[in-house]
Amino acid sequence: MLDATTSSQSLLEFRDVNTHYGDLHVLKDVNYNIAAGEIVCLLGGNACGKSTTMKTIMGVVRPTTGTVLFDGKPIEKLSTAERVKRGLAPVLEARRLFPRMTVYENLEMGAYTRKKGPEFLEDLEKVYTLFPRVKERRSQLSGTLSGGEQQMVAIGRALMARPRLICMDEPSMGLSPLFVEQTFEIIQTINRQGMTIFMVEQNANMALQIAHRAYVLQTGKVVLSGSAAEMRVNPVIREAYLGELAVA
Repeated sequence: MLDATTSSQSLLEFRDVNTHYGDLHVLKDVNYNIAAGEIVCLLGGNACGKSTTMKTIMGVVRPTTGTVLFDGKPIEKLSTAERVKRGLAPVLEARRLFPRMTVYENLEMGAYTRKKGPEFLEDLEKVYTLFPRVKERRSQLSGTLSGGEQQMVAIGRALMARPRLICMDEPSMGLSPLFVEQTFEIIQTINRQGMTIFMVEQNANMALQIAHRAYVLQTGKVVLSGSAAEMRVNPVIREAYLGELAVA
């Protein structure tokens, strides 16, 4: 596992970020630090601010106060498209493919900020190598795919942007146990190939098995952070997220 203290420079940072929806204070003085090469997971219950974190990274929601930095530069005022150009790519909750477009067309959309040329074809072939089933289904309407197949396309679409950081929002949601396991194996594979991943996930057991580090969010505040190995043996985490009773 990659040690955060010895990893390369910080790629994504939240510095004292506060986010509101009207009068509702969602993120409260939140600090994250994701180093290049890491898998970092964000754990927490429903309505704790996990999805708002992802929306804040991608520019769908703007912080009220605080700073979001990507590669050391503030990005709060940038559009979502500009963030994608700089190397951020989302894998959205529930996949969010274009159901009436083919698999190929969905992958093509992932590269919409880039010029189409030899690099596009090279990246497409990499996606097909990673997901042979996606290649088999490339002419099929994405809305007719199974949930696991759609997740493969969603990850492939993100990779087509040539990102430096992929932000995944609940990648295991709605998948069968077999596809959950395959999805986490895929996440590990693309991380070993050099991709940095920040992942919101309710399946804490699986997430902590592949992550390097983790944050725990409760009612908009970071209440715990540390290595995934530390989190797996933390009695609070084991009881709250791993379904185990803490032993006195």
